[in-house]
Amino acid sequence: MIPADNHMAVMAALFVIAGGAFLLERTRIGANLTGAVIAILGAIAAANMGLMPHSSPAYGFVFTYVVPVLIPLFLFKADLRKIVLEATRTTMAFLLAALGTIVGVTIAALVLDLSALGAAAPIATEQREAAIAGLFTSTYIGGSVNYAALGDLTGLREDASFFSAATAADNLFSAVYLGFLALMPGWAWLARRYATHDETETVTEEEGPPISAMSLCLALAVAMSIVAVSDALVVAFSLSGWRYVIITVLALGFATLAPTLARRLAGSFELGVAFSFVFFAAIAAGANVVAMLEVAPLLVLLVLILLSVHALITFGLGSLLGLSLPELITASNAAVLGATTAPALAATKGWRNLVTPGVLVGVLGYALGTFLGTVVYRYWGAIL
Repeated sequence: MIPADNHMAVMAALFVIAGGAFLLERTRIGANLTGAVIAILGAIAAANMGLMPHSSPAYGFVFTYVVPVLIPLFLFKADLRKIVLEATRTTMAFLLAALGTIVGVTIAALVLDLSALGAAAPIATEQREAAIAGLFTSTYIGGSVNYAALGDLTGLREDASFFSAATAADNLFSAVYLGFLALMPGWAWLARRYATHDETETVTEEEGPPISAMSLCLALAVAMSIVAVSDALVVAFSLSGWRYVIITVLALGFATLAPTLARRLAGSFELGVAFSFVFFAAIAAGANVVAMLEVAPLLVLLVLILLSVHALITFGLGSLLGLSLPELITASNAAVLGATTAPALAATKGWRNLVTPGVLVGVLGYALGTFLGTVVYRYWGAIL
């Protein structure tokens, strides 16, 4: 119904889906799904029903200008000292989840022949497996923001048919996995195998300055400045493959070394969440389910192996280390879906003292996902 070249209408559709996700998140069913998943499923449904296009220059605008700015907006809360002090157990659980993703993608890439995928991308055949491994490493350590970053870095986004199919597989299975995580606490036989901690205790957070038009403007100004400085460094030192890593390092450095200034950017995380819903809608709209089904056996197997190993390592080793089931669920959620769904699910389940750690480890995932995905792509290709 909406032509791809009607840029304003396409952008309006993305914001309508994002706004609808926020509204539906207030319902009982929506609270369990979370707004991010609603935005993803809504955009997939709208695009595959022909209501909006699978590809459009408007989506390119989101990927080119919104995604880089999202990273600093989320990372302004990532004072590394605070993460260590306030979310030690959840951070440990998150590192297990990240390990599970790396081991899972390693096994999947060694078992499956991924070299035929992404054939139209401007990368050599022998590097395709490394690129796909890096892509899925990033998305299942930090969520879709990292997925878009690695899609650009590896050149896989140039292959529209593959990237559309991979996006569909990523989004659909992420939504299914979130449902799996939401059901786990109800399995009494499983819960008995984990240490018990009081996740319902109320945590008093330090109150920051109020959100204002000035704080939102300053947050955008600092975020865009970090991206601009990062791009200048990329050009000056010929670091084209490290753009998102540099953005992450600069944003983390600002948040950790100047926490007082970072706290004055009130509303930066909330603004990031709002833009991320628009981004989720943009990337999910490109998820062509028909295209996924055409290459489904390989992509479905890849994601199934990866998420199965991820879950086995996260919840298996987590039990041995004495971590609670809610801590592990929150960490796994943050790794697979990012910082927007982890605190939402924790709040829905009544785990009030895991809401803030859920945000913190989700933000840590944004920082680590791009970096570890880049490392896998750059250096792990030699052993594939």
